[in-house]
Amino acid sequence: MIELDNIDLRILSLKQDNACISNSELAKELGMAPSAMLERVRKLEKKGIIESYNTRINPIALNQKLLAFIFVKSSTAPNSCWQDNSIKDLPGIQEVHHIAGDDCFLIKIRTEDSQSLVKWMREELSKIQGIISTRTTIVLETLKETTNLTIPLTQNENAQQH
Repeated sequence: MIELDNIDLRILSLKQDNACISNSELAKELGMAPSAMLERVRKLEKKGIIESYNTRINPIALNQKLLAFIFVKSSTAPNSCWQDNSIKDLPGIQEVHHIAGDDCFLIKIRTEDSQSLVKWMREELSKIQGIISTRTTIVLETLKETTNLTIPLTQNENAQQH
């Protein structure tokens, strides 16, 4: 497990809320020197704690109006599709999860409409060897969607709440 102190947690919280926040703004917010902040952020990046900085794009702007989750059952060895990257490398997929239960994988995909989803399943997903069945769930409305993680409160914030 990676050790994170209160300053690291506060940096992660601020960066998660605004990935564009400058190191000087972070330093000011946390009462640190900008050079020390730069070093802290670089260490978090080097350790792989901060993996990347992304721009969240409205899918409607790209005409990706349909969100679907596809449960995939496979007859092949449980990890073979996963290990050879065939499922995760299919175009258009946002997420692939190897899951427990009756199915093997859960895929998250956005497409233009139901016809384009069917076309994708016939032209792309069907390339995967050993698929026994799929179950598709179409999202009617998204109430919450985030990539944010819950960051534990720092010791000072815990004390202030109690």
